[in-house]
Amino acid sequence: MYGQWYEPHLNPANLKKAVYGLPEIRRAKIKGAKLVANPGCYPTSIILALAPLLKKGLIDLSSIIADSASGVTGAGRAAKVDSLYCEVNEGYKAYGVGGVHRHTPEIEQELSLLAGTSLKVTFSPHLVPMDRGILSTIYATPKKQITTEAIGTLYREFYDGEPFVRVLGKGNLPSTAFVRGSNFCDIAPLVDERTGRIILVSAIDNLVKGASGQAVQNMNLVCGFPETMGLDGLALFP
Repeated sequence: MYGQWYEPHLNPANLKKAVYGLPEIRRAKIKGAKLVANPGCYPTSIILALAPLLKKGLIDLSSIIADSASGVTGAGRAAKVDSLYCEVNEGYKAYGVGGVHRHTPEIEQELSLLAGTSLKVTFSPHLVPMDRGILSTIYATPKKQITTEAIGTLYREFYDGEPFVRVLGKGNLPSTAFVRGSNFCDIAPLVDERTGRIILVSAIDNLVKGASGQAVQNMNLVCGFPETMGLDGLALFP
């Protein structure tokens, strides 16, 4: 599948040795790994938001919709017309819509493993005129009626003791400003009582928890260092 979305895989012999490096989900396997695949930024924000519901089998797997907005650094540092200041400033646009963004199979792979069965998601990324940060808003239909209080308790228990996941209380919603430069993922789970749908909002810094910060977190686990080592300070360039 990798070749369909990227290019021919250059080292397929090592695929069976690799571990998907999302520590909150794969910590035990990462600790004993020789090769760790660092997750993408969009997948990190979406998988962490949905993991508790999928592990408990609480949602209709055909109902998942994820709208995510990323800062311009998500496109890298290469000189591209679409990333130029005059192209991005004062604009907010969707891109890679219709199941064509290359993070789609990564998201579906990990969500399917959490759910124990194959699933598909509707994933629509957006570009925001800011340097860094990702905000994902995810919608799903519960299999049975559930309250915001109950879903909040589920998330707090699921992520209890996790150093970099913060589950926000009722009435509080994540903002990219609150995670800027940090390795945190903030998540707010709630229920839209009018429609009965579950709404999940998550925020990460795409350059830290969505990239190098998570790589450091994985390295710490592999090497037996304290998991938070090197990740307590802010990383603010740009």
